[in-house]
Amino acid sequence: MRALVVILPLTLALCAGCEERTKPAVTPLAHQSLPSQESWNSTVVFTDSAQVKAVLWSGHISMYSAEHVTMLDDSVRVDFYDEHGVHTSRLTAHRGKVDDQTHDLEAYEHVTVVSDSGTTLKTERLFWTNATRKTHTDDFVDIVSPKEHIMGRGMESDQGLRNYRIFRVTGQAVSDE
Repeated sequence: MRALVVILPLTLALCAGCEERTKPAVTPLAHQSLPSQESWNSTVVFTDSAQVKAVLWSGHISMYSAEHVTMLDDSVRVDFYDEHGVHTSRLTAHRGKVDDQTHDLEAYEHVTVVSDSGTTLKTERLFWTNATRKTHTDDFVDIVSPKEHIMGRGMESDQGLRNYRIFRVTGQAVSDE
């Protein structure tokens, strides 16, 4: 009986050790899908001839060198400056993308631009062209200024929202003030 008590646990241990174990599946990632650089809670300054054009902050930045693009997620904030270095407006969005060659910005998902002159623009997608310091979109826009509230499809503007043009106006209200 003692031999059975010793042999039975040994046999069970040996049988359990012979069990075939499966390795977890490993999916290889394409080299191109991996960012060459990443950073969290970071600030990027766009300058030209030592003059600040814009200051970008994002919760997560992924740079893809081969594609010449930087992806922004986990919130985006951009402060824009005029040719004299004076702050003109602030853009906020959930996500965005920067062309690393032209430094043009595409912001998307709940995009809001608030100018220092009191004008607010809301849209789902907005492009900022670095060379001209202008914004544009083909999406629906809602602009509220001290003098009017205007809605429409598509627009272009200077980055300070002082001179904007709506392509297809769908609603407009003028303030009495």
